[in-house]
Amino acid sequence: MGLLDSIEGMARDGMGAQQGGEQGTAPNAQVAGGLMQALDEHPGGLAGVLQHFQNNGMGDQVQGWANGSQPTATPQQMNQGLAGSGLVESVAAKAGVSPQVAEMAMATILPMVISHFTQGGQAAPPQSGFGGMASQILGRFI
Repeated sequence: MGLLDSIEGMARDGMGAQQGGEQGTAPNAQVAGGLMQALDEHPGGLAGVLQHFQNNGMGDQVQGWANGSQPTATPQQMNQGLAGSGLVESVAAKAGVSPQVAEMAMATILPMVISHFTQGGQAAPPQSGFGGMASQILGRFI
């Protein structure tokens, strides 16, 4: 299953939660959509996010996410790696959730994005484009 399939699945799960299903998955869908929008607007896109992690001493974690040896992160790792970037706050605002909820959901979502769009944590996609495609998919469900 590809990244966009995973994000689309989160959106479907979130839609079910919003319509009376389990309540735990809706924030992940909201945050996934918010993350895609925020990445399109973030200086440097995904490459800029990777740079924040590198600058904040988290290069080894990024490498683990990129090669799949560490498939998820912790909210504390999100906080440390993205400190000073404004990304968590931007995602939270776009998703309509608190920064704490955004951090928790991003601990699962962002490593998937990094794994899918990087090669060994070094190369990033163009600064925009993939977020718009994911947003279109998410727009059908959210």
